[in-house]
Amino acid sequence: MDMVEEDDLEFLREAISNKSYNLLNQIHLNGTVNNKKNNRNKEKKDEDTLEEKYENSMSKIKEKEGVKKVRMLLPTKTQNGVIEKRLIEEIKDDENESDDKHDTEDGDMEIESNIYNEDDDKTKKPVSIIELLACRKEVLRSKRLKIGLLSSTLLETPETKCENFKTLLELMEDTNPEVYITVRKLATVSLLEVFKDLLPSYQILQIQQEGLKLKKETLALQNYEATLLRYYRRYLQKLEKMTNILRKKKGDIRQIKKQELELGKVAITCMCDLLTIHLYFNYSINIANFLIPFLDNKYEFIVRKLNQYIKLKAHSVHYEVLLVLLSLRIKDANLDKEKEEETKQKKLMSHKQRILALSKRERKKNKKLEQVEKELLETKAEENKQSKQKLLTEITNIVFTIYFRILKQAPNSKILSICLEGLAKFAHCINLDFYQDLVTVINKLMDEGNLSLRDQLHCIQCVFTILSGQGSALNLDPYRFYAHLYKNLLNIHCGRTHLETEILIKILVQALIYRRKRITQNRLIAFIKRIATLTLQLQHNSALGILGLIRQTMQLGKTANILLDTDCTTGNGSYQAELEEPEYCNAQCSALWELAALQRHYHSIVQKMAKNIAWDVPPTGEGSLSPEIAKLSPEELHTVFDPTDVVFKPAVSVPKKTSVKRTITTHYFINSDFKKYINTINNTELFANGYIDFYKACNK
Repeated sequence: MDMVEEDDLEFLREAISNKSYNLLNQIHLNGTVNNKKNNRNKEKKDEDTLEEKYENSMSKIKEKEGVKKVRMLLPTKTQNGVIEKRLIEEIKDDENESDDKHDTEDGDMEIESNIYNEDDDKTKKPVSIIELLACRKEVLRSKRLKIGLLSSTLLETPETKCENFKTLLELMEDTNPEVYITVRKLATVSLLEVFKDLLPSYQILQIQQEGLKLKKETLALQNYEATLLRYYRRYLQKLEKMTNILRKKKGDIRQIKKQELELGKVAITCMCDLLTIHLYFNYSINIANFLIPFLDNKYEFIVRKLNQYIKLKAHSVHYEVLLVLLSLRIKDANLDKEKEEETKQKKLMSHKQRILALSKRERKKNKKLEQVEKELLETKAEENKQSKQKLLTEITNIVFTIYFRILKQAPNSKILSICLEGLAKFAHCINLDFYQDLVTVINKLMDEGNLSLRDQLHCIQCVFTILSGQGSALNLDPYRFYAHLYKNLLNIHCGRTHLETEILIKILVQALIYRRKRITQNRLIAFIKRIATLTLQLQHNSALGILGLIRQTMQLGKTANILLDTDCTTGNGSYQAELEEPEYCNAQCSALWELAALQRHYHSIVQKMAKNIAWDVPPTGEGSLSPEIAKLSPEELHTVFDPTDVVFKPAVSVPKKTSVKRTITTHYFINSDFKKYINTINNTELFANGYIDFYKACNK
């Protein structure tokens, strides 16, 4: 059994369970129930030797077949009698038949097997496993030979053998239940190689030129290109049909065979190869649009292919290759889910056995058994979720393999930025054993000073994501990352760095809210003062997100209330805003003067939020916020009031027009010399060249 391939085993299982032997319709089984004839036949066959029976049967075959060439195989003997095999190959008399017909028929072979039994009557009996495997192997061999001959002759003279495309496309829809998966794969991959060689590097334009006489060679070329394009379109349509098995919609409970899934994956691979090699040929945009949704597919093979491709190219790939990994839905993956389910299953099974052993009354036992069985069924219903969890774990491992390899082997590559963004997004899924090493590598990258602002923010986000999850158990002081964050805060504004505010708000929530019990008072006050200054140079939605964070900090503690008192200050010295160390900038000696400017903001919600903070965040009464706004988190405030759609929410009132009264002013000069000097300044000669030299003018 170890020598039998997996496809053959699967075929045998289906053939035995379904009792379908479609490949063996030509096998004749002979037998009888007549005892007397059995005895006579038995005595006669005992007298003959095995070699004589084989020679006699083959001589009869030669007489009947005539001109057919027969290649004899050695016979095999089984418990039911002697099985004699022969392989017949027809020799065609007419060698001048059309090449197309020859290509479609070449390689077809007739398989016949005669089983001679001791019985004379014809009755059907089960065939052996060896016969099944042998027949299947012969059919596959003939199909391979046929596909190979069609493909090779097509590549040799494509202009005259275009009809081979039709036969190969038909083989992509082979319906033989025992071999259709393998035949379809072979035909699909063979056509891929043919098209990779035959498709030109330019687009084929089909222009109807009526009344224009063309040369014979030009007309033949146009006809060939039109035929090639037609068959190429049909090939893509069949590939699309094969990939539909991977598009399982919600509520679809079909049981899909593993072999059919593999067939769909082969079709996806073929389309990717065609798009990569013939990027500028016809239908390339259609292929790209068709493949994009599969980047978000649940099957792990796409991530594995990306890993192999990135490794093959030595990380010299486009930014978008890694960007697609961010669309993976593995953010909520629970890596310990499988162990929890196994523990629950064991507990329920032990409870069931205990009830069976201890119960005495049937009714009571039945009720308890029904309840436990129901819970067991609910657990079994989670089997799909468990398999999905296992798949997510495998995908996550491959993704982090890509990211860690880039950090280690290509820290200066152009894809480092997207690698850091991916680490920041999926950092909570990293194994605890890698946390310390990852934090060390990230700190080294930031100390080198070669990262952009966005990359530095992703590094900081990655570290705080780790420390806000399982990494909270690590004995790690992230002060150096607080310092990096504090230093970069004022580099963000409403200009070209506006997109970084979304990342910044997420980092501040992790650093100031989630870790509020592990942050010193001076550090917290310094951050609140600096981000309040930051709101003056941001758009209104980003300013609202920052103000919402300040408001939430004041609700959770009274530490920041010192910044609302403008009369008394604590500590020695004055606030040093230019200092990049948050612990030593003396922020407690300052106040949130920015709230006064924000209460005159153009956006009404910013005005209300600033007033609410200035009034020490009252829940009700004057200065309070409406419940709809008060319940929004900093991230939600940033998203809800986003002006990307060029619409203010709520609408901003148009400024009132103010009429300026013109007044005629009369100048009185006490000194007549000063009047002469003014008249000299107003001389147009001084501005003859478009500018004035004030030094010369004053000297004059």
